[in-house]
Amino acid sequence: MARIVGMDVLDIRFPTSRDLDGSDAMNPDPDYSAAYVVLRTDDGPDGYGFAFTIGRGNDVQAAAIRALAGMVVGRSTPDTAAGLAALSRDLVGDSQLRWLGPEKGVAHMAVGAVVNAAWDLAARRAERPLWSFLATLAPEEIVGLVDFRYLTDALTEAEALDILRAAEPGREERSAHLRAAGYPAYSTSPGWLGYSDEKLVRLAKQVVADGFDMIKLKVGGSLADDVRRLRRAREAVGDGVRIAVDANQRWDVGPAIEWMRALAPYDPYWIEEPTSPDDVLGHRTIAEALAPIRVATGEHVQNRVVFKQLLQTGALSVLQLDAARVGGVNENVAILLLAAKFGVPVCPHAGGVGLCELVRHLSMFDYVAVSGSDEDRAIEWVDHLHEHFTDPAVVRGGRYLAPDQPGFSARIRDESLEWYAYPDGPQWSSR
Repeated sequence: MARIVGMDVLDIRFPTSRDLDGSDAMNPDPDYSAAYVVLRTDDGPDGYGFAFTIGRGNDVQAAAIRALAGMVVGRSTPDTAAGLAALSRDLVGDSQLRWLGPEKGVAHMAVGAVVNAAWDLAARRAERPLWSFLATLAPEEIVGLVDFRYLTDALTEAEALDILRAAEPGREERSAHLRAAGYPAYSTSPGWLGYSDEKLVRLAKQVVADGFDMIKLKVGGSLADDVRRLRRAREAVGDGVRIAVDANQRWDVGPAIEWMRALAPYDPYWIEEPTSPDDVLGHRTIAEALAPIRVATGEHVQNRVVFKQLLQTGALSVLQLDAARVGGVNENVAILLLAAKFGVPVCPHAGGVGLCELVRHLSMFDYVAVSGSDEDRAIEWVDHLHEHFTDPAVVRGGRYLAPDQPGFSARIRDESLEWYAYPDGPQWSSR
């Protein structure tokens, strides 16, 4: 039986702060980074995963991943749903590791990186892209991936089975549609807070010409600047294009409401992360005050339990799961099922290195096997750093193409690993 015989962990950082790519009100100078993990097997192929950070602290995240090696190396290669469920349960449920969380922060993201690498490995062994590998599992196997602790007051195993069985009849047709037409995307590339007005307008016009019908702008630095930037963006793209805005947790509840009322004349489609991601009741207050402007959050929501509460209270109308924030594919399957139960569309967060590559698999699995719909859904697109991946995300005409290479698309090219390794890679040692 094949086994995992080694686990490599690398600190990889890209100097995106040089051009203010990724800049927002809370993170003015990010260097998109990956605490990158490789699961080595004794018979090949290997599995790849990562936790995403924005620079300082990536070494801490990498150290947390290394701390899991003793629970991973020597295991049989998990290449079935049952094996992947067992790995996730063992890592998430480890009594000493839970003390650092439980199920939150650096420790939980480390679990997510390893679990995602295991899914990449399993999909490679099955010779399928992850979205297709997941979507071919039986409903009972998919339910078996989920830890229902703390969820059953909102979603039971029986309800999850009903959701999955209801979506079974159209799986093949939806898979064929994905391969032919792709999945909707929206673009954040014009909207970084550090960009000039001229650059914002130029890029907004360009992405609309490229086929996108939605863009996103960062807000929260200065109200006067935000009003001007949103006005110029609206003038640039016209009334037929949706413009979402993202505050990256910048405000308290009251200022969030006041700020967004000032932006309301320019028809913002949603306000993303208006306040602390832990403040469920604050999000509900904002949602009630700003309707029909939608409230979106999720990239910093730490686990399925907080997502459950946001859904139960009506605190969000757009759910933005993140492929590398929670405990990996297994927990994101639980979050997708919760969203389907409450009828809330999922529009994943994908700003950052490698996140576009990963989340497209989760959205496509959701479309094929869970919600059965792409209505009011779109995956974020940020046109940065894709060239460093062996299976890069591709968007054409405002739609993500369905990946067809085996795995979870997490593998970074060897030359990029060498060049951007921190602190000794040439990109950093020469600075």
